Amino acid sequence: MDRTRLLLVISLTLIFVLAATAFRSPVPRLGSIISAGRMLEPRSGHTATLLPDGKVLIAGGMRRNQDFYSSAELYDPATGKFQFTGEMHQRRVGQVAVLLHSGKVLIAAGWVGQGGTDSAELYDPSTGNFSVISKMTARRGRPSATLLSNGDALIAGGEEADNKSLASAEIFDARTLTFKSTGSMHHSRISHTATLLNDGRVLITGGYGDSIFASAEIYDPQKGTFTETGDMTIARCKHTAGLLPDGKVLIAGGSDSRGWNGNLSSAEIYDPRTGKFTATASMNESRFKLPDEAVQLPSGKLLIAGGSKQVEIYDPSTAKFLAAAGQLDDAWHFMSETKLRDGSVLLAGGYPNDDQASARTWVYKP
Repeated sequence: MDRTRLLLVISLTLIFVLAATAFRSPVPRLGSIISAGRMLEPRSGHTATLLPDGKVLIAGGMRRNQDFYSSAELYDPATGKFQFTGEMHQRRVGQVAVLLHSGKVLIAAGWVGQGGTDSAELYDPSTGNFSVISKMTARRGRPSATLLSNGDALIAGGEEADNKSLASAEIFDARTLTFKSTGSMHHSRISHTATLLNDGRVLITGGYGDSIFASAEIYDPQKGTFTETGDMTIARCKHTAGLLPDGKVLIAGGSDSRGWNGNLSSAEIYDPRTGKFTATASMNESRFKLPDEAVQLPSGKLLIAGGSKQVEIYDPSTAKFLAAAGQLDDAWHFMSETKLRDGSVLLAGGYPNDDQASARTWVYKP
């Protein structure tokens, strides 16, 4: 090949490459992840609750296995700073936190060493102190907690001791600050999800007891009973769930019976009108050990973080997951995600593939 023809071939090749690059559809992304400050303690399995004044109460969790915290701290979005607040009366990880209509925060259950605890306490933002309240009806590690329409809270399942998961449930009476038993689930569950539906009922999905469950059930506060509903398309635990603007529920991720080797990217939608689950598009990354509740953004889209470096946004209008711009620095498990007043989301803590927790935080900006 002479020099002229060689130059012509090279030029045409470059033109085709540049044209292909120019017309290639960019990967659509929604919002971005930016690094924020560090918590005062590295934490995983903690709770993070938005307070009425816009600050976030971060409580408990663990530094590493069996090294649990009683400490708590406040994140101020206005300054991006963390500061210690009052200490809990019990070291705990895998507890629940519920913002009550009074503006106080119920902290209950969690693991305290060799099993769950029945202790509960109330955080008062006006004083920055925790006060002990009456005990729960059972010791529970990693149960679910749901604020009901009447201001009370449903606490369901969890693990009493090693390999002893619970089917029982109880109601926290926000008026008397006491707990009372309610109907039991049809399966003992831990690492399940609980989602308040628009009609005031609660959807319970998946989790594990003697096996990993595909089953789901509905709690009716008016009757105080659980009723089985349709099964999910796949058995999963340590997944996430989020209410969509149309009243349906997105279920995503988690793991099957293989645990770390069985992470899931699949997702499905529950329709309360039919009681059935149908598959939707899968996430871009498989992930488990997720926050129980996906964050509903002001747009109605759902944010899912944890278990992967990538943060994903589910768009119900297209039934697809898109990646947020930027990434976390590791696949943090049992991190927290908290929607702030301006619609951004605080992502905090978690642990990677070892059990050493992180103090790192990020903020998702829509």
